[in-house]
Amino acid sequence: MADQREILTDKSIARLPSAGEKQYRVRDTELSGFFVLVGKRRKTFMAQGEFWRDGVREFTAQIKLGDFGEMTTRQARGKAKEALGSIAKGQRPGEAPKIKPGSITLRQAWERYRDAHMKRKGRNSGTIENYRDHMERLFKDWLDTPLARLGRQPNLVVERHDKITKENGPYIANGAMRSLRAVYNHARKSNTELPAANPVSAIDWNKEHRRNTGMGPKDISAWLRELYAMDNPLRREFHLFTLFSGSRPTALKKIRLDHVDLQKRMIHIPRPKGGEEKAFDIPLSRPMIRCIIRAIRWGRIMYSAQAKSWLFPADSEGGHLVEHKEERNVLSKWGNDLRQSYRTLAQAVGVSELDVHLLMNHSLPGVNAGYITRDRLLRDHLRQQQQRISALVVQSVGVERDPSVDLWLGSAKLEANAVQMQAEDQPETTPIAA
Repeated sequence: MADQREILTDKSIARLPSAGEKQYRVRDTELSGFFVLVGKRRKTFMAQGEFWRDGVREFTAQIKLGDFGEMTTRQARGKAKEALGSIAKGQRPGEAPKIKPGSITLRQAWERYRDAHMKRKGRNSGTIENYRDHMERLFKDWLDTPLARLGRQPNLVVERHDKITKENGPYIANGAMRSLRAVYNHARKSNTELPAANPVSAIDWNKEHRRNTGMGPKDISAWLRELYAMDNPLRREFHLFTLFSGSRPTALKKIRLDHVDLQKRMIHIPRPKGGEEKAFDIPLSRPMIRCIIRAIRWGRIMYSAQAKSWLFPADSEGGHLVEHKEERNVLSKWGNDLRQSYRTLAQAVGVSELDVHLLMNHSLPGVNAGYITRDRLLRDHLRQQQQRISALVVQSVGVERDPSVDLWLGSAKLEANAVQMQAEDQPETTPIAA
């Protein structure tokens, strides 16, 4: 039977016939959501409303108010108004004690992720700052928003990804969403009431292309002339060492003098990207050692106080070089460009893929790589591979083309002879220690 509608009063309800095999409803025409459910033996006052939370309809709530005869229609109507009001506010009538007064906000989730996860696990300060920029700048207006709302309304995340893409670019938009995804996943471990599906999964990721800005052997000579022409000799050595090592600039800027061991010909990087557990040593070639000595000398001249602690000192709060970027018309390649160049040069001189991973402190591919003992390779094998890469850089200048640059770097002929001697003295392959 279809629902009936009329003004509910004590008299009108008393006249309603009992139901047959199936109950029926009579809805009040004055108060939407208030009705009486008529059965075979009793007539029950009911209230029904849509339960919404964070702008999303979750279900239809139906509440029993009492039986006709035990309460008047006026009393039932008053209780119905209260119940429907609670439903309209997003509260479950009769289940208030089970509902938390508030859910974790994005700000709380971010601060917890920062302190309990990133700092505790020794994440790089640059990585933490990158997350902070995403959370506190790109999601600033969401900081006090319940995280559950984003979980229940993934369309908000989709719209924000589109907005950031348009205003800040596709790479920043993707990066911001990766940060949000990580914070949400971490928060859900201790806040099980959050929707299981991460709202970031709803976005269409922007297509990303690996930046192909590395130099090949034929490009190095022109770049070295640019580098030699720079006014700041300490920054000159920093960029050169970045190319020689293939390491991340953020790690190189924080090299302390006590991390440098010229006797063992190694530099220790205690906290690279990934934290202390990713600490590694960089084997030093002869050109790298000369670069370090020049950097120490220039540091003592330019920043005598800071040079007591740092390999690349500067007049900064931390006492070391902070900003490594240059104007492109002054130096065409720096930072990650040089990291890519190192990888390209290594390939040009025939350094194996595995050795390049070890030299650049990349995660090793394959299961068997986990059995390699890196320290056993540092002293001889990896240093020889480092020497081959450095020699290619030095030899690219050529005495007849630019003697001033060659004099700055050291004799290219000596480097060529040294590499040749190593090749003659060493077997084709070096056993891997396990």
